[in-house]
Amino acid sequence: MSTLQKFASVFVIAFCFLFPHHGGGMMVYPLIVSAVVFLYLKFVTKENLSDLLFSFKRFEIASVVIGVAGAVILSAFLRFAWDPLINIILPREKVNLSDFAHIKGNLSNYIFILLLAFIVGGFYEEIIFHGFIFTRLEKIFPGKHSTAIAFALTTIIFGAYHYQLGIKGVLVATIAGAVYHLLILKFNRNLWYGTFIHTFFDFIGLTLIYLGYM
Repeated sequence: MSTLQKFASVFVIAFCFLFPHHGGGMMVYPLIVSAVVFLYLKFVTKENLSDLLFSFKRFEIASVVIGVAGAVILSAFLRFAWDPLINIILPREKVNLSDFAHIKGNLSNYIFILLLAFIVGGFYEEIIFHGFIFTRLEKIFPGKHSTAIAFALTTIIFGAYHYQLGIKGVLVATIAGAVYHLLILKFNRNLWYGTFIHTFFDFIGLTLIYLGYM
């Protein structure tokens, strides 16, 4: 990667992170950020989605099964192990779920937000963070430990990206993001595994909000 490409990569990574992404713009910002990334790939690095660890040809049924199982296990761990611990450490902090308050008890809003979770969480965030940002960081920090460095930085960036959820929400997103990413790397850098565990993890959380348990 040339010096110019590195600067361009850092700029686009910053744009992906800093572009407003919560509140009422859930159907707009993914299109804008995706367009910027597409233009970067097309005109700067001459790459495509397969270079971001995503390809329709690499879809595997196992990614769905493992995604469901992983989401259930991760949700159970966070609810029954992590929550009691973090509530002791940060007793006054709460996860800010105000962006999702409108789905509580509202079936139509709940169904709509599930669809958005699949598109925005499962596809958009996985392609942008564990696909694009991760592979850029690997190129920016070449060498023996490039993958480990890129993994750590991507995990931190992914967690911080969810700042609107508050400190506890950021910590949960950091843990969840690391799990998504580990599955991707474990299964030969196949982004489908991150896509489905992310999607089903969000589905579980949104369902708990809809039912009034969160």
